[in-house]
Amino acid sequence: MSGTTTAARARLPRTVLRVHRTALIVWGAFVTGLIGWLVWLNERTVDSVRAAEAACSRGPWTCVDLIEALRYSEPTGYVGFLTCYGFLAVAAFTGGALIGRELESRTARLAWTQGVTPTRWLAAKLTVPALALVLGGTALVLAFRWGWAAHRDLMGDHWSFADVFVARGPASVAYALCALAVGTLIALLLRRALPALAVSVAAMWLLNLVLERCRPALWPSVTRTSPQPFELPDNVWQREWGRTATGDHYATYHPASHFWPLHLVETGIVLAVAVLATAAAFAVLRRRTAF
Repeated sequence: MSGTTTAARARLPRTVLRVHRTALIVWGAFVTGLIGWLVWLNERTVDSVRAAEAACSRGPWTCVDLIEALRYSEPTGYVGFLTCYGFLAVAAFTGGALIGRELESRTARLAWTQGVTPTRWLAAKLTVPALALVLGGTALVLAFRWGWAAHRDLMGDHWSFADVFVARGPASVAYALCALAVGTLIALLLRRALPALAVSVAAMWLLNLVLERCRPALWPSVTRTSPQPFELPDNVWQREWGRTATGDHYATYHPASHFWPLHLVETGIVLAVAVLATAAAFAVLRRRTAF
C-alpha cells in the first residue's frame, strides 16, 4: 500500500467533517436548542404555571388556569414532535446532500481516484453522521423523558401519542439511523440529489406511518371482561370497548407497562430495516463501481 493511499484514507473522516461541518453545526444547535428549551420550561415556565394554580385555588371556583398550563404543555409537546420526526430531515439531508449531491456532481468519483475505495468512502460517509445522530439523539431522548415526566399533571399528552411514544425511547435514534441508511440507498439508486431527497423523505414517512398503524399489534394486548360496567385507569391505551355475545362488558387495552415491549419491538424493526438498507447500499455501490 502506497504512502499516498494511506494518507488519503487517514484524511477521509476529516474530509467528511470539513465538507459537512455546516450540517453538523446545525444538528448540534438543534439538539442544544431543544434541550435548552426543555430546561427553561421545567426550571422557569413551570413556576408561573404553579403560581397560577395556587392563585386559582384561593379564588372563586370559576378561576381557570388552563392558559397558563398550556404555556408549559404545548411547548413540551413541540419538543417531542421535533424529536420524533427529526428523522425526516435526516432522510432529506442524506439523500440530497450527503450522498446524492456528490454522486450527481461526480465528486465521489474524484475521491475514488485518490486511493480511497468506494466502500471506504461510503463507510466514512455513514460513520461520521451515524455517530452524531446516536450521540445527539440519545441526549434528546434522555432530556425529553425528563421533561415529559417532570410535571405529569400539567401534560395532556398520553404515552401512546405517536410523537411521545417515539421520543421517549431509542426508537427515535433508530428512526434517524434508518433514515440515514434509506437515504443512502435511494441516493445510490437514483444518483440525483433532488429526486433522492424527495423519495427518501417519502419512504421514511411511509415506514413510520405503517409502523404507527401496526403499533398496537406489536405486543399482545390485555382483555378485561366483566358482567358489570367498569372503568379503566387513565394511563392505559384503550383499543376496544363493548359487549360480548353473552352480554358481558369487555375492554381491550395496553397498560402503561406495555410501553417498553411495544417500543423495543418497533425499535428492533426499524433497526432491521436500517441494516438491510445499509447492506443493500454497499451492494449497489460495489456493483456500480466494479470494473
